[in-house]
Amino acid sequence: MLRRVLEEFGLFLVPFALFLVYLLLSGRNPLRRVHWDAHLFRLVLAGLAVVIGTLVYEGLFSERRQGGYVPTHMENGRLVPGGFR
Repeated sequence: MLRRVLEEFGLFLVPFALFLVYLLLSGRNPLRRVHWDAHLFRLVLAGLAVVIGTLVYEGLFSERRQGGYVPTHMENGRLVPGGFR
């Protein structure tokens, strides 16, 4: 689960990294806040769009499992472990 969160966070940061590269290539100082203020809202929206797009893509095109998760339960007085079946 943590891997998935880190992947999505990394994808969220892609527009910021691209803008940083743009600032460097155009000869501007990327550490000055004045370059970021006007574009911050658009960068956040672009990052959210990338994350939502990847989540939708994964939901539509990821591998489907035939069975589902069966939780741990009791059968005839014995504890049966859960798992995907």
